[in-house]
Amino acid sequence: MDRIIQMILNKLLGRLVNTAVNKGVDYAARRGKSPAQMTAADHDQARQAKEMTKRARQAAKLARRLR
Repeated sequence: MDRIIQMILNKLLGRLVNTAVNKGVDYAARRGKSPAQMTAADHDQARQAKEMTKRARQAAKLARRLR
């Protein structure tokens, strides 16, 4: 029973951490500005930062598979 509870808690904590990391990356990409305050250039830069983060995650996932 303890293992089942531990598995459930690990899944929930994993989702929580992923959500927090995604929110943090989004905040950093926007550099603390709200979407209404951002210019077109700011939006482009935030989009590029999100894409770069996505590519970095994919590379890390690939590196873990190759190990």
